[in-house]
Amino acid sequence: MEKPNKHPQASVATALSVNVNKVALLRNSRHLAIPSVTQAASACLAAGAHGITVHPRPDERHIRASDVYELAELMQDWPDAEFNIEGNPFHNLMDLVEKVRPHQCTLVPDSEDQFTSDHGWNLPQDLQRLAPIVKQLNEWGVRVSLFMDPLPEAMAVVEQLGAARVELYTEAYARAAAQGRAEDVMPSFVQAAEAAQRRGIDVNAGHDLSLQNLPSFLTRVPGVREVSIGHAFMADALELGYRGATQAYLHAIASTVRSSS
Repeated sequence: MEKPNKHPQASVATALSVNVNKVALLRNSRHLAIPSVTQAASACLAAGAHGITVHPRPDERHIRASDVYELAELMQDWPDAEFNIEGNPFHNLMDLVEKVRPHQCTLVPDSEDQFTSDHGWNLPQDLQRLAPIVKQLNEWGVRVSLFMDPLPEAMAVVEQLGAARVELYTEAYARAAAQGRAEDVMPSFVQAAEAAQRRGIDVNAGHDLSLQNLPSFLTRVPGVREVSIGHAFMADALELGYRGATQAYLHAIASTVRSSS
């Protein structure tokens, strides 16, 4: 497969990381090896995606440990793309991260049987639990991102923990945008991003972002370094293909950059 020009994340305003969990979910519905998670990742990277995200869970209902290892090997062929593994560090996550050493580990406080992530870390209450985890990841050379609700006051604790980034949990924004009331919730995301950045913490965002709501979010929320998109992306890919969906999201991001410059 032909590779695109190099696209290190540092050179783009907002990087696109494609979450391939739903590819694995479809595959796991039958005792077959299709659709292929690695082929999906390859197609997205070839179309210009800046990274790949997976969220393995203990029951392996979608991404399996074997997928993580295969994707880590695949990413060796894409040295300027990033591999992001997200999940709960108190489940099965840390063993995988230690073996694979992804570029980024996004820590998410979901329960083992949770349908999907639905809240961020509770800081400072979770400080003591998270401190040794963040320390270990930093020692392994893995960038730490904490999945967080848009709470400006929590960013001081994120800084204390030593996490390099936060991923703002955007379901509340997506739900509000679908109801035509995005402005009701937007100030909290703007304030949280600004509070993080004042402390030297970079900002990612993810959960229910889509082609419809992504441009407005990036226009209003300053300095978003990366968006991780899975469900909406794969829904679009059913109609547009992996390449078409990737290019559509890259265009949405690029259009945002042009409109805000």
